[in-house]
Amino acid sequence: MTHPLTHDKPRIGITLGDLNGIGPEVVIKALADHRLMSLMTPVVYGSTKVLSFYRKMMNLEEFNYSQVKAKGQFFPKTINVVNCWEEVIEINPGQPSRQTAKAALQCLKRAVEEMKEGLIDGLVTGPIDKNTIHGDEFPFQGHTEYLTQEFKAGESLMFMIGNDIRVGLVTEHVPVKEIASYITKERVELKIRLMELTLKKDFLISKPKIAVLGLNPHAGDEGLLGKEEIEVIRPVIQDLKTKGKLIFGPYPADGFFATGQHAKYDGILAMYHDQGLVAFKTLSFESGINYTAGLPYVRTSPDHGTAYGLVGKNVASENSMRQAMYVACDIIKNRQLQLVEK
Repeated sequence: MTHPLTHDKPRIGITLGDLNGIGPEVVIKALADHRLMSLMTPVVYGSTKVLSFYRKMMNLEEFNYSQVKAKGQFFPKTINVVNCWEEVIEINPGQPSRQTAKAALQCLKRAVEEMKEGLIDGLVTGPIDKNTIHGDEFPFQGHTEYLTQEFKAGESLMFMIGNDIRVGLVTEHVPVKEIASYITKERVELKIRLMELTLKKDFLISKPKIAVLGLNPHAGDEGLLGKEEIEVIRPVIQDLKTKGKLIFGPYPADGFFATGQHAKYDGILAMYHDQGLVAFKTLSFESGINYTAGLPYVRTSPDHGTAYGLVGKNVASENSMRQAMYVACDIIKNRQLQLVEK
């Protein structure tokens, strides 16, 4: 859902994620970069007390922010903080807990609510702990599945964005033994079409060139190591090619990345999580981000988790979080450009 901006700079909602993880730390470090303030108005969903705790812990007393007093009253050139709870929450850096997971969910729900109301233009989510947050209130494998349902998107694409690589997934958080059952013609085609539409709409690539990876080792080796490439993936690619789409493959994943072929394509579709993300994180860790394509709203996140082992040491890199904010601003700008052109 793209609307013309009624303010100069996009309002970017930022959730802290799990309060005992590195989310608050990398948010503070990223927003301490004043270049971001010239591009956006940040709205942090969390708690001023949490920010104060981590600010003191990292000796960043010059990091300043303002508490939002009235709903939607966000001020430019200021880090706006929306307090999402009133009760006292105990923070134990590096220790997962149900209480901080509940707080992370409160941040997320509040941000989603205000996004639906048009109060913010984009969303950057801090990392959550999937084990402690999972339950009746959040029966999802992660942000992607939750936001897809909340925004009634029907289907979305987990799209990892790096400096010279973009990797989307046919299956996301699925046990390995179940992956093959998800690889259907309908699903593969849907993900290719979502990727192509996203590259056009959100990245302004007029004729995207997309590579599709095989499911099996050596892309099935002509049926010796599996039939999915012959029976499912290749027919979809051939059908889309006849419709004028620049879709190629299926390629064996190991050789594809090892020989640098990823640099020749605007997007790469992997069949499952680790097939795409091992290569992506090897090539783009700390600078890559996760973008949920196919939603009516813009949502990005850093490409790392809570990293409990790093909390409190002031060593966690904010690069991915900062890049997630930059990319959210870029996509919002690209969508606005198309509105103007129409």
